[in-house]
Amino acid sequence: MTPDLATPSRHRLHEDIFAMLIGTMLVSLGIVFYAQVTLTTGSTAGLALLLQYVTGIPFGWLFFAINLPFYVLAVLRMGWPFAIKTFASVGLVSYFTANIPNWLDIAEIHPLFAALVGGGMMGLGILSLFRHKASVGGINILALYLQENFSIRAGYFQLGVDAVILVAAFFVLPFDRVVYSILGALVLNMIIATNHKPGRYVGFS
Repeated sequence: MTPDLATPSRHRLHEDIFAMLIGTMLVSLGIVFYAQVTLTTGSTAGLALLLQYVTGIPFGWLFFAINLPFYVLAVLRMGWPFAIKTFASVGLVSYFTANIPNWLDIAEIHPLFAALVGGGMMGLGILSLFRHKASVGGINILALYLQENFSIRAGYFQLGVDAVILVAAFFVLPFDRVVYSILGALVLNMIIATNHKPGRYVGFS
């Protein structure tokens, strides 16, 4: 009997856990690349990076704290399963970004390479989380909510928000680092915009 490919297949718990571990590790590695060469990105991660550069407070603590208000939206609009998985994902990103420098010694990395590859890794990581009904918090939660309820593309909405954060980066970072950051943000958001569309992925949880 030929399986019905149009019938959604529910993700199992171990599949969600695996996707969350891989997704958050990719996001975290991209953030470490960015921090190494003083780049930033959009959403709450970009805001946390900018605040880290200004205050010296570790990214993980800032990222976790900034995301706290968004859990209310996650619970009220997206449900407890989504909120719990997102809370776990944010915690994993905070943990991984704090510890990857202890596991990986990056002596030198070109900022353009960091921007493009780091942005690509973050985009793929966020895509993995999206497809398992999770996110890395913040604007990702709002983006998913708008896409699922108003058919507004998550990637395009996030691109607009990211633009605002990157404009703010001109007041914190050197001009060339902002340009590299913009290139990375384009890569990140195009990965999400072209791969996360309603009806394209039938698996759900």
